[in-house]
Amino acid sequence: MSDLTESAQETVELQHGCVVTSSLGQRVLLVPRDKYVSVVKALADEGFDICIDLTGVDYLNMPNRVVGHQIAPERFEVVVNLLSMSTRQRIRLRVQVPENDCTISSLFDVHPGTEAHERETFDMFGIVFEGHPDLTRILMPEDWDGHPLRKDYQQGNIPVQFKGSHS
Repeated sequence: MSDLTESAQETVELQHGCVVTSSLGQRVLLVPRDKYVSVVKALADEGFDICIDLTGVDYLNMPNRVVGHQIAPERFEVVVNLLSMSTRQRIRLRVQVPENDCTISSLFDVHPGTEAHERETFDMFGIVFEGHPDLTRILMPEDWDGHPLRKDYQQGNIPVQFKGSHS
């Protein structure tokens, strides 16, 4: 008779040392922040040669969400979608970024097309991409205070000014 107190070990699929999940049939890698660039380089070597999207997400109101197998949720997440033209596959990367150290390495050296995506994510969420060649605002004026897509950003009114109007 077998010991009923033994628990079955959960099988976790890994790719490049990252937990693999699935979302609507697409592979999703849960990438540790310190392995972010090396995983993207390894995927580029496998043919994922196009970064089609990079953005941020603010989970301020969802601190206890489930990310994946033993992955601690953080306030921010960087989401990257890569495409392999040769194999006609897509893969998504999700990287947790803590609020108290809101930095992550830039992918510019691997995928130069991420330059504008990283600037937009910096501008809207305040996530700093270390090693980016020109991390300046891209949508908001340079003197803008704050990051408009953060959940704690104060909503307000911006007065509409019409050129030549008699206010």
